[in-house]
Amino acid sequence: MTDKELMRMANRLRLDVVETVHTAGDGHPGPCMSVADLIAVLYFDEMKIDPANPGWQERDRFILSKGHACPILYAALARRGYFEPEELKKLRSLEGMLQGHPDMQKTPGIDSVSGSLGNGVAIGLGMALGLRMQKVESYVYVAVGDGEMDEGVVWEAAMAAPQQKAGNLIVFGDCNNEQSGGRCTELTSLYPVADKWESFHWHVQTIDGHDIGQIKEAIRRAKGVKDCPSFIEMKTIKGKNIPYMEDNNAWHKKTPTAEEVEIARRALEGRI
Repeated sequence: MTDKELMRMANRLRLDVVETVHTAGDGHPGPCMSVADLIAVLYFDEMKIDPANPGWQERDRFILSKGHACPILYAALARRGYFEPEELKKLRSLEGMLQGHPDMQKTPGIDSVSGSLGNGVAIGLGMALGLRMQKVESYVYVAVGDGEMDEGVVWEAAMAAPQQKAGNLIVFGDCNNEQSGGRCTELTSLYPVADKWESFHWHVQTIDGHDIGQIKEAIRRAKGVKDCPSFIEMKTIKGKNIPYMEDNNAWHKKTPTAEEVEIARRALEGRI
């Protein structure tokens, strides 16, 4: 896809999330919007995957460590062909296969259970080392929230990955400066985030997480580094492109009304 097509796809996924969470009556829409552009790039341009064969050994892997943002991942999997988009209407229902947090046993295309915050980087490291041991030349991508980085297990993995020279592990920090309890910088802040990862001997970049071109270029540069893992700090906005959600932490977990769904549709009209 071109950068413009990927931007449109990201907005398509955003609207899918609004509609899906509205139908389900529950979910975390705000955290979905800040990673929408990344998800679009990975699933529609970058990752080596096969929707017809979700368990393909040679595939790239993706772990959404901030698993509460799973509606955006489900939307991407549906649009990419892992299952029919109609399945999105069954989010969090007994009749559906889309759980409130990702479950690899129930949903095709999910590479790891997540939702217990902080575990994604460690799981991704294990996958990356496993692939290397099997001589499979694939990448493992992980998206971790900035609030989630308060978890100690993140830093245990951050210490181990450079020691293991895990060049096939690329971690994206969704740095929207929000967590469920408020601004990260007003709570247990890890800012400046990039400095922390650099001090742990990772290859580090900082980008605009809503700029498709910057995301693609950062991945290209990360892949050029073979002897250590990469961390890409994405400066993002929670609720991006949905007017009433942007930079509004009340939408961390909240259900859009029918009127708010229409507002989102109008806001994204011509951008999908």
